Amino acid sequence: MSLFEGMNATASALTAQRLRMDAASSNMANVETTRGRMVDGEWEPYRRRIVTMAPQENQHSFASQLRRAEQEDSQGAAGVKVSGIVEDGTPFQTTYQPEHPDADEEGYLELPNVDPLKEMVDVMGATRSYEANATVFDAHKGMMMKTMEIGRS
Repeated sequence: MSLFEGMNATASALTAQRLRMDAASSNMANVETTRGRMVDGEWEPYRRRIVTMAPQENQHSFASQLRRAEQEDSQGAAGVKVSGIVEDGTPFQTTYQPEHPDADEEGYLELPNVDPLKEMVDVMGATRSYEANATVFDAHKGMMMKTMEIGRS
């Protein structure tokens, strides 16, 4: 494993968790947005967005990675990447508000499928993961600094 592979893997996780927090913040900001986008000529409420992640793929084949790991005694840290931001397909919430301008003919209003409790749980999970990865990054940086100090001696 090269000197910076571990730091690169941790940095990719920090970036992914920051994007996860951004998506949850956007969801919370739009919790009452009844005009999210136009679908078939009618306004649809805002749809909750979810960040999906996948392992970063190395450019090498499995066999070459296996040989490399055996020779270098490496785990081949690759990191994580955001594979996409998808819209949550759960149905919209409906409430009876005949006075609202976006209510249908029967007086029902569709509200976004955003649950503030779920969003807070997502933010807490992303925050904890971000903190853990920041700690790993600092530890890796500390080990590199100690290695440099040993090299000076």
